[in-house]
Amino acid sequence: MSQPHADILGQVLAASGEALVVIRVDHPDWPIVLSSDAFQAVAGDSVAEQPFADVVERLVGRDLALDISQSIRSRQETSFPVEVAGREYLLALKPLGAGDSAGAAFYCAFWRGGAGAGSALRGEMHQALLRAKRDLKDLSRQDRVTGLLNDSAFREILKHDWAVAAREKATLALVVFTLDDFDAYVDVFGRHAADTCLRRVGRAVRRCLRRASDVVGRLEGAQIAVLSHASAGEQVREFAGRIATSVRELGLHHPRSSVARFVTVSYRVAAVEDPAEVESANVFLDELLAGPADQG
Repeated sequence: MSQPHADILGQVLAASGEALVVIRVDHPDWPIVLSSDAFQAVAGDSVAEQPFADVVERLVGRDLALDISQSIRSRQETSFPVEVAGREYLLALKPLGAGDSAGAAFYCAFWRGGAGAGSALRGEMHQALLRAKRDLKDLSRQDRVTGLLNDSAFREILKHDWAVAAREKATLALVVFTLDDFDAYVDVFGRHAADTCLRRVGRAVRRCLRRASDVVGRLEGAQIAVLSHASAGEQVREFAGRIATSVRELGLHHPRSSVARFVTVSYRVAAVEDPAEVESANVFLDELLAGPADQG
């Protein structure tokens, strides 16, 4: 955002009584570039230049922050009912304009407090309509078994974030988890039980994400991938190990596993400090999938 425009908009925000922030979404960390005084009262402190996903997670919790981050990644206009410090708000997200071909460069997040039952009801109805529209749009992006992003949607986000990280010379990391001896699990328990197993493993991986801006999706077969930002290789390897431990601790019985009595995952890890030096995001992912795996 250019400085003159930022100064003008800053003055408008200062004169506004509405709690809102402006987020730059063509940067890996989604920094908050502008915020109103009213929003700082909601957040309890200055949020300038802080990653939006981190601020939201602190205010409304991890699970809801992950859903909000996914909406932003999908470049959607939507809203969520949230509660902060015992007060109810309708968090409305709106893209501010067309950036590059991948979507809007800025988002605005409005934190609108209810002013009585009528206002709350209207907000709830508005939210329900937007959520229904969003769910219909998400059907083509969602893996039907796990509820995570499907292969094509994950690769689409990877391609977008890759271009942003290449421009900003930022670090990107990928972890791909593979359920060990999963074909044998299917043979023993059948497809329905195998789908339940995949779903539970996917949820375990999602719960372990360190930041709401991280992305998780199911690739082909029994593979689940995580895209993480601003993490060095060793940090990502430790992160992957913790997720593998969480999956093992689910205690899902696997009588034909060659690794343990329970369902386990192997993982592949790769981090790149300057994506511009690699041919493409798909090449980076495919080379990782072809490489050796570490046992969890």
